[in-house]
Amino acid sequence: MTHASESTAGAVFELHAGALRLALRPDLGGSIAGLWHGDTPVLRSTEPALLAGARESACFPLVPYSNRLGYRRFRWKGHDHTTLPNFEGSPHSVHGVGWIRPWEMVSHSAIDVGLRLRHEPDGHWPFGFEASQYFSLTPQSLVAQMVITNTADVAQPIGLGWHPYFPKRQRSRLHIECSDRWDSDAEKLPVRKVAQPGIDSDVSHLDFDNGFEGWKGPARIRDEKFSLQLRSSLGYLVVYTPQYRDYFCVEPVSHVGNAIHMADPAAHGLRSLQPGESFEASMTLDVTVL
Repeated sequence: MTHASESTAGAVFELHAGALRLALRPDLGGSIAGLWHGDTPVLRSTEPALLAGARESACFPLVPYSNRLGYRRFRWKGHDHTTLPNFEGSPHSVHGVGWIRPWEMVSHSAIDVGLRLRHEPDGHWPFGFEASQYFSLTPQSLVAQMVITNTADVAQPIGLGWHPYFPKRQRSRLHIECSDRWDSDAEKLPVRKVAQPGIDSDVSHLDFDNGFEGWKGPARIRDEKFSLQLRSSLGYLVVYTPQYRDYFCVEPVSHVGNAIHMADPAAHGLRSLQPGESFEASMTLDVTVL
């Protein structure tokens, strides 16, 4: 493996293994531009040179929190904090800061790439941290790992995850084993947990924008092209199946959305990371061609 620390503005990094091709845009939020099997997209994919931003990508990192941080404010260890808007049309801060910042490429080989983000306290997040992503590719799978280290001198609230987008095809079907679903209020903040023993349906029949607990992986996605298995070390999922879009999302995350505003954030997956402490997560996507 080659170790490097270099500017990645506009740079594209690709991995190839068998028929799989992975394209990364570190400068656009450490995102995956695309994952293809031959010419067929496995994730929603854009040729990397044409990608305009992380929200149009195949997948981007969620760090140091996932989903929504309610009304751009929170109280932590007796101190009040605010965050800046980062998602148009929303009264909340959304998906953390990793997806809106350029990452640097720090290592690469023929089969893996390492990216790094160093965050200094600012209006988007008041604590310092360092995050790394590692991507590796085999002819059958994509493996992503993320590590975050608290570089602040105080404990900070931390969550991790990924936001992959899948193409919605004519026969797209989703199977997930879980125990509970979080329903949201009018501002899309989780407010009520209800029993949800699982999802097993054609994606065209679903209309979710919810978090799920008690996930027993893998999540299985099947269509006329591929059979996919999504596994993760993380125990929660966000499922987004907009009716009028040509994609859907199955997002492994470490905590319930807006957990920091709940009575017991730790009980809903949010971690209190001590100075110098790290938290690691992984996501694997296994691909079988039909």
